[in-house]
Amino acid sequence: MRSLVLERKGELSMRDVPELGAEALGLHDVRIRLHTVGICGSDVHYYTHGRIGGFVVDAPMVLGHEASGVVEEVGAAVTTLAVGDRVCMEPGIPDPNSRAARMGMYNVDPAVRFWATPPVHGVLRASVVHPEAFTFKLPDNVSFAEGAMVEPLAVGVHAATKARVKPGDIGVVLGAGPIGLVTALSALAAGCARVYVSDLAPKKLEIAGALSSKIIPVQGSVTERVLAETDGWGADVLFEATGSAKAAATVFEPLAPGGCVVMIGGQPEPVSYDAGAAMVREARVENIFRYAHVFPRCVAMLASGAIDVKPLITRTFGFEESIHAFETAASAPPADVKMQIEI
Repeated sequence: MRSLVLERKGELSMRDVPELGAEALGLHDVRIRLHTVGICGSDVHYYTHGRIGGFVVDAPMVLGHEASGVVEEVGAAVTTLAVGDRVCMEPGIPDPNSRAARMGMYNVDPAVRFWATPPVHGVLRASVVHPEAFTFKLPDNVSFAEGAMVEPLAVGVHAATKARVKPGDIGVVLGAGPIGLVTALSALAAGCARVYVSDLAPKKLEIAGALSSKIIPVQGSVTERVLAETDGWGADVLFEATGSAKAAATVFEPLAPGGCVVMIGGQPEPVSYDAGAAMVREARVENIFRYAHVFPRCVAMLASGAIDVKPLITRTFGFEESIHAFETAASAPPADVKMQIEI
């Protein structure tokens, strides 16, 4: 099966991967013809660095995990999907018998098989076999491009859920990349009255401000801006979506007493923050790893218009342009948020 393969750090190829064409269809599986695959920051990081923490690319691996497509074959026991259904797919398959899965925390199951996470192949290829339970039908008014955005949106929705956002809360998001922006949209959908978004790139802040009148882009000190506009009280929730140790060290500065910090950005190295600043605020700190139990809610919000991710999709490439697409993404153009590949 022709695929985009990360051969090793810094080297991509378009070539056949024979074993992918022989994937067997189980009783509860569906075979999906891929249509749209998003380029995630983790895909790019594997390409440029060859590893993320303990996940090391030590054999060729197909990239891509943010995906939508069309069901082209169903297993004998499948009841909720049919050939021709347009779908998006949750890319992590846990062990249903694991302790984490039985506790409802299947996203932290050590045995989870997650697309494009070594040694598991991703989906920048023609088709994939996937469990019915992790495949979700797209409503007619949700496009393939939006369907491929459900995966990153799930991170933001999971973060807002962990934050326990209440109606009228004031939010802060550090980082205006794709995850930061879907988190800002998720915080608004969860009830935030307004969300301040900070970033070093003016163009990304411009994109953030265009998403909603309730998203306030901030270049410079977000702490000064938030305190000035909350009578010195601070924000109720703060989401750290940069992955920067420098940013992580400041998370309590704009936070109100009793507020919550959610750590989202992947940290390649250990980070530290001011435990004393957390203590005097009785701040709550949450950490998230991917997401769990949120794909149906994400699809429902896209269908209802509660969240609009279309402005975040800034560039689309054809499948044969995949190597060029990754080279472009690795250059981090400031005017781009989410790049996608159509297969």
